[in-house]
Amino acid sequence: MSRHPEVKWAQRVDKVFVTVQLADSKNAKVDLTPEGVFTFSGSAGSEDHQYELKLELFEKVNVEESKINVGVRSIFCVVQKAEIGWWKRFLRAEGKTPHYVKVDWDKWVDEDEEEGSGEPDLGGMDFSKFGGMGADGMGGMDFSKFGGDAMDDIDESDDEEQEVSKPVEVDAAEASTETKEAAPST
Repeated sequence: MSRHPEVKWAQRVDKVFVTVQLADSKNAKVDLTPEGVFTFSGSAGSEDHQYELKLELFEKVNVEESKINVGVRSIFCVVQKAEIGWWKRFLRAEGKTPHYVKVDWDKWVDEDEEEGSGEPDLGGMDFSKFGGMGADGMGGMDFSKFGGDAMDDIDESDDEEQEVSKPVEVDAAEASTETKEAAPST
């Protein structure tokens, strides 16, 4: 019996991002047809469980311009749309989306916010742009430039105006009779 891997998706006006979440996949095979049929098969896990998937995308796609990257943790696909425009949904079939298909909120951009949003980072990250974080983890940052002692900035005026009541002391004899009264009888 085959299983379904988790699939995440997001779109732009001209493309759809599809990520098949399957760590350490073996024999991963992805097929995409111009009609928008996306199929995946592969195995993963210590017992080599079989995973299969067939998705009929909402519209036709441009197979030649689409790209697939099989990584260690996932299979990432940039699927070019045949016609530029926003899809109403990811899959052709109406109704409830299968439970293993989810929106990729990390890559999602709303239709009215797309202009100037840029492309998501598709890998090849250059960590040298993060301020030279070395073995100390902070790259020699000088935190003294962020201001003085943080405790100097705390406004304690609210605390001075509040009254603090002391706990009421109860006589030990009274406390034991109250406990006895509250205990259920047998």
